[in-house]
Amino acid sequence: MADDSNVLDQLISRVDDDALRSRLAQEVELLRGSRRFGLVFDRHIPESVRLPDHPIRKGVRVALRDESSVENWIVDRLSGSTREVAVLSGHGGERHVSELVVVREFGEPIYPGLRSVERIERGSANAPWHVVINGENFHALQALRSTHREKLDLIYIDPPYNTGNDGWIYNDRYVDKADRAKSSKWLSFIERRLLIARDLLRPEGVVCISIGAQEVHRLSLLCEQVFRTKLVQCITVQTSGGKPSNGLDYMHEYLVVVTPETFRPSATSFAGGVARSPWERMTLTTFTPVTRPNQAYPIFVDIRSGALRGVGKTLAELIKTGEYGGDPADFVFETDETPAGCLAVWPITSQGKECVWRLIPQSFLADWENGLIRITPETLKGEPSFRVQYIAGGNQKKIRDGVLVPSGRVEGAPTLIFGKGTTAGTSVPTIWTEQGHRTSRGNKAISEILGASRFPYPKPLDLITDILLGFGQDNPSLVVLDFFGGSGTLSEAVMRLNAEDGGSRQSILVTNNEVGSTAAKKLRRVGRRPGDSEWEAQGVFEYVCRPRLSTVVTGKRPDGSIYSEGLAANLEMFDLTYLDPGMVRRGREFESVAPLMWLEGGACGPRIDEVSDYGWELTDYYGVLFDIDALGAFAEAVVNAATAGLPPSVVFVITDSEAEYQRAAERFPAGIDIVQLYEDYLSNYTINIAGGVR
Repeated sequence: MADDSNVLDQLISRVDDDALRSRLAQEVELLRGSRRFGLVFDRHIPESVRLPDHPIRKGVRVALRDESSVENWIVDRLSGSTREVAVLSGHGGERHVSELVVVREFGEPIYPGLRSVERIERGSANAPWHVVINGENFHALQALRSTHREKLDLIYIDPPYNTGNDGWIYNDRYVDKADRAKSSKWLSFIERRLLIARDLLRPEGVVCISIGAQEVHRLSLLCEQVFRTKLVQCITVQTSGGKPSNGLDYMHEYLVVVTPETFRPSATSFAGGVARSPWERMTLTTFTPVTRPNQAYPIFVDIRSGALRGVGKTLAELIKTGEYGGDPADFVFETDETPAGCLAVWPITSQGKECVWRLIPQSFLADWENGLIRITPETLKGEPSFRVQYIAGGNQKKIRDGVLVPSGRVEGAPTLIFGKGTTAGTSVPTIWTEQGHRTSRGNKAISEILGASRFPYPKPLDLITDILLGFGQDNPSLVVLDFFGGSGTLSEAVMRLNAEDGGSRQSILVTNNEVGSTAAKKLRRVGRRPGDSEWEAQGVFEYVCRPRLSTVVTGKRPDGSIYSEGLAANLEMFDLTYLDPGMVRRGREFESVAPLMWLEGGACGPRIDEVSDYGWELTDYYGVLFDIDALGAFAEAVVNAATAGLPPSVVFVITDSEAEYQRAAERFPAGIDIVQLYEDYLSNYTINIAGGVR
């Protein structure tokens, strides 16, 4: 369409020849239709990944394990009596398989599986499991696109900032700060992953991306192109409380936030723009009845109203009067003086262990009268109880000083206010904390757990908690993903927040076992390469993420020392594996596929890890029909579960026959996802899944 304000259209209009003028106008219109507005960058060749554990087989692409050459070849065949010599395409010649490593280029079909490497069950049987996947995040996202399409409430990522000093890897090579294409490589790298991540979000889902000054503007434009129907906003995050040593030191980072147009931050989590709740658990887990007997006593709560009706005798009083003469360490909380209509509530940790209140009875009663203590219903050890929380003295002072605002918000302002100062009247929304979200606080947290920081620039727990509360819409069953999981901060934050407020949020973390550039240089100098045990032991998953999360949940460090009481959470960590479709067709890889089916069922309850002799298996969350001849019994079990109000969210029907699948689908109640898995079910699971919601 001609535009009389456009120079080119003006010039075309001066052409006298009607036919030529019309033809030029048509060609210009075609050019306009194909031109891309917005962010324009060179899209680099697809990435590749080296798979040291993948077996060398005919048809796979390989490279030299010692990295002495960048060439790669296809294995034409395996020869020799032990079939350990690979005959390579082109001029690759013959190589022993021990000299080679499999290379998989992005865009080639993959057949992913998961292999459990650590499973920690300390939460309730019906609590969702937190999942960590160690592997290439592009391929992990492809697997999650099958298991979690439009199921995620929140995605948070902390990708490489592309500072030139952060040692990030593109196409199996560290990107040098002098590389003229480093920004376009970074954009290609991020775009591929965001395009898949977009498919995982619920329509009302939110994406939050931490980023530095180097790429924040390009990232914002990229998000506008990838998430065309969403609103993209940029929030400034204070990272330092002091003055910069020179004019170019960065005191801030950024949070690029992608939300629906109508999204508003959670009012109960935010204040001013947003604020964390000042309420804390009343129990003090660092002291036991032995060390604080005057803080061990029951409170009596009216069962109907939840109001405090009084307190009972302390352990110190019972010892003084002789009513308790045993060892204080053996004291068991119980009382026979509970008033009618009341419930005796003792100081119990979220893990169900006995501890103490923070206050002596007189102070407890005074704070209740002054509105500093609140009591809310909860379930403890499967029994009705009450959660007791209070505003500690430090938070009381912050409220009086205006540092912490416990309620209210500025309508429509994407501002998180957590410290001195205000963003009122400024043009840049800012996340403030009392001393900033310092990286040093993240380092300190890891050091306390593992004895050393072990990871560069970890995000502090309070920043991630702020994001979970602010952009989680007060959803206690939030499902959140971080596919640049690094040291595991997001998973720890989710589990700690659940322990604090009784939520059932679920985290899915994807990290890898990359070795930092400095450590990698040292290892290469002594002849170590990816796949060697010494190399893998220094990777971020094995060296940082796995021991950190294991310690946080169990309370025990890798060296056996005690870190804490642990958390009431279920956690399982997996390695991403690459399966041979031929083995899958022969039913040899079900154990590796089973965790993906469990994930699609919500990662709750037991997992179906083996092919059942009965031809089918059913849990409270999902089911698998292995043998179509067992359809009758399986369908009856699914119908009975649905009638009892416990329908599985998804059932898998393994069959090559479309007619058999349709016959099976007709037997299940409406509202259940039905997924057809053919003979080559792994291939169809990742690429050509049939079926849907009835």
